[in-house]
Amino acid sequence: MAPKSAAAVKPAMIQSASVTAKDIMQRPAIAATPVASMRDLAAQLVSNEFSGMPVVAADGKVIGIVTESDIVRVLIDGKRLENLTAGEVMTSPVITVDVDTPLDDVMKIMLVENHIVRVPVTNQGKLVGIISRRDVIRAILEPEFIAFGSFPTRW
Repeated sequence: MAPKSAAAVKPAMIQSASVTAKDIMQRPAIAATPVASMRDLAAQLVSNEFSGMPVVAADGKVIGIVTESDIVRVLIDGKRLENLTAGEVMTSPVITVDVDTPLDDVMKIMLVENHIVRVPVTNQGKLVGIISRRDVIRAILEPEFIAFGSFPTRW
């Protein structure tokens, strides 16, 4: 059987067409300001196990994003993270989705149209959450493993 193109794949496993970005986003979203030190931002990515972080203006508007790839790129260029700010390294403009964006559209925006790993979620232009590929997968899974009770403190 020949593999289908990404554009031809229909997310048939999603039971409800009413699932939107707000239903699956991670919140609160941790974001950096444009003047944040890249060394501090990189430390946040590592300690929180994030692969990227939105950069926001004082009013909460998403103005860019810094990813692991951006950090590796500046290191390859021989630059020191402590000498750079998020505003100097961020990718801009950034792709975002609104809280009311249907999950089908979120998947298309992330994977088919833009090939991105995460997408910031906004409400009236302000950052309110973030969706990663893992969040999308979690939203479509049928639970097959369920934990009951609690784990004993002693066996």
